[in-house]
Amino acid sequence: MNRIFGFGETVSGYDVPVMNEREVRAAAGILFVFAMMTFANAWFMGNFRPTKIFVIAFLIDFTIRLFINPKYSPSMIVGRFAVRKQVPEWTGAPQKRFAWAIGWVLAVTMLWLIVIQNVIGPINMLVCATCLTLMFFESAFGICIGCKIYNALPNRQAQHCAGGACEVFTPHASQKVGAGGTAIVLLFLALIGLVGQRGFPAAEADAPAAPAAAAGDDRCTPPAFAVAIGHAEKWKLHNNCK
Repeated sequence: MNRIFGFGETVSGYDVPVMNEREVRAAAGILFVFAMMTFANAWFMGNFRPTKIFVIAFLIDFTIRLFINPKYSPSMIVGRFAVRKQVPEWTGAPQKRFAWAIGWVLAVTMLWLIVIQNVIGPINMLVCATCLTLMFFESAFGICIGCKIYNALPNRQAQHCAGGACEVFTPHASQKVGAGGTAIVLLFLALIGLVGQRGFPAAEADAPAAPAAAAGDDRCTPPAFAVAIGHAEKWKLHNNCK
């Protein structure tokens, strides 16, 4: 029974249960891709069905992680397969469990709001943006924001953090950004901003564009959900009403 239910691996040389950070980041990246796709569908197309499906899948995945065993989580299984030939990077399991509990609470909140109550509004976007931010930082930078919150709680001390973040160390000279690196990034952003403001010549259409619908046409009346999220004008644009 203990082999089925559990959290973390017992590895020689580590005084707390640990998890393979490479698997965790891979799983976070997989979930982030699908979350971003469904978020884009909801925001740009007004289609919330993919979001509802993803919320259910996300909640099932995190319920398995927290209450059964992370090794049986579908996203962790796929992530484990993806990094199976990489040397494991062991990180403390307790802080990961706390971080995933935050994700589970967010998933339950989304289930209640979007799937059950069919509520559409700013609160949904805020919760979605929070989930996306947590997964992006985990997958892209190896920064577990939930783990940092865990470490800031009284009588809590995270151990074996990814990249040795729990330990104090002196960064190597190559790791420092410095004024030069900051200037390069700022100049790059300024250049892209100038390019965006200047614009581009319109491309010649291969076929004549469909005529825009009249403003008074009934099919150009934005649905309630688009109005509720301030998406009315974009909805009209997507439906060739402008």
